[in-house]
Amino acid sequence: MEIPFSPAADRNKEPILEVLKKVLRAEDQRLLEVGAGTGQHAIYLAPFFPKMEWQPTEVSENLPMLKAAIKEANIPNIKTPYRMKVGEDDFPIRTYDVILTVNTFHIMSWKECKTFMKLISGRLQEGGKVLIYGPFNYNGKFTTPSNEEFDKSLRAENPSHGIRAFEDVISAMFKNEFELLKDYEMPANNRMLVFRRLKFVGKR
Repeated sequence: MEIPFSPAADRNKEPILEVLKKVLRAEDQRLLEVGAGTGQHAIYLAPFFPKMEWQPTEVSENLPMLKAAIKEANIPNIKTPYRMKVGEDDFPIRTYDVILTVNTFHIMSWKECKTFMKLISGRLQEGGKVLIYGPFNYNGKFTTPSNEEFDKSLRAENPSHGIRAFEDVISAMFKNEFELLKDYEMPANNRMLVFRRLKFVGKR
């Protein structure tokens, strides 16, 4: 199988690494990557955190590609990729220390985004981190003309897709007992929103 290459993943892997270095704790043992795509992030990032188990996930249609990439890379702390479609599948194990998702919120419906935020509230260790990477709107406005054009193309392909409002994400995360730690500026008009779990309430 020919393994696809994502130029965007290649461009943002180093900035994502810098954020991970700042927010991860020495005691963090399990990371769940939701929507691991081509596997480039896992393959690049996991070796920097060799004591942490890295669990990639993907939807069914992308899973063979992801599994092939992870198998070829043969990195000890990356687990075999797991099928997970938000709203249909459960998480692989009960709790995590870190949950990372890159460029997924704008290709999920808002209902799926809210489901994701509710699910992680019962799967993340208290004090654990959630990192959400992608473009966001602020105060009802696009941050750049290119983001506005990107949003139009997303909605033309699927009306339920589109760039999410920062305020809506913050509100939904707050309802699920998370606090925003940091909003990092990232490449290509993207952001990295870093949240911390305030109280572990168990599986919902």
